[in-house]
Amino acid sequence: MHFTESNWFFLILLFIVAFLYASVGHGGASGYLALMALFSFDPSLMKSSALLLNVFVSLIAFVQYYRGGYFKWKLFFPFAITSVPAAFAGAYITVDPVIYKRILGAILIFPILRLSGLFGKESKETKEVNIIFALIIGAAIGFLSGMIGIGGGIILSPILLLLHWANMKETAAVSALFIFVNSISGLISLFLKGATIDHTIYIWLVIAIAGGLLGAYYGRKRLTNNFLKRVLAVVLLIASVKLLLVK
Repeated sequence: MHFTESNWFFLILLFIVAFLYASVGHGGASGYLALMALFSFDPSLMKSSALLLNVFVSLIAFVQYYRGGYFKWKLFFPFAITSVPAAFAGAYITVDPVIYKRILGAILIFPILRLSGLFGKESKETKEVNIIFALIIGAAIGFLSGMIGIGGGIILSPILLLLHWANMKETAAVSALFIFVNSISGLISLFLKGATIDHTIYIWLVIAIAGGLLGAYYGRKRLTNNFLKRVLAVVLLIASVKLLLVK
């Protein structure tokens, strides 16, 4: 992960990813991983780098939505109780590079659909969460998230909306903290395995935090720019195809 002048395009896309993901309460790990895959970064550093960026951006998003009064503890806990230990276990597993890239390519379909506006519409009325179902969902998302190096919010969000367990703002608030705790759990597991983070991550952090601050603020206050959403959707689609076709 060493930068040259030709990598400025990567940094611009990194800012856009952080901005748009934070606007809907996400940390952006799937987007960061997609960019790293497109720019052919060292796979051994991708998971830890994406999770570290996730921690900061998701925390920023959570604070903004929490201050707006959209966070519900009773909606968060059933998923987090099982997802955190599962994320730790998942991160400890070493996945074959080809399988890893294909799973990531498939997961990218979620943010692509969300950014394209094909799902994510909220219901006027919400229902009570099925606790048993939520515990199972949390464990499954947590394990997959730890294994791939994401926080899991991009999977949890559509579930909350499709099952009418939360509205859009509540979903963003819960997803943000869900991503934060799972990312920390995954990072701890990776560090125990001996994972390292390249020093250039500090450049990424500054850019991601700036994008996250702006995105979380505008996401809480108003809708984000549709043009930027389409740009990011195209970038993620290219990355998804590249990852799915890898040999």
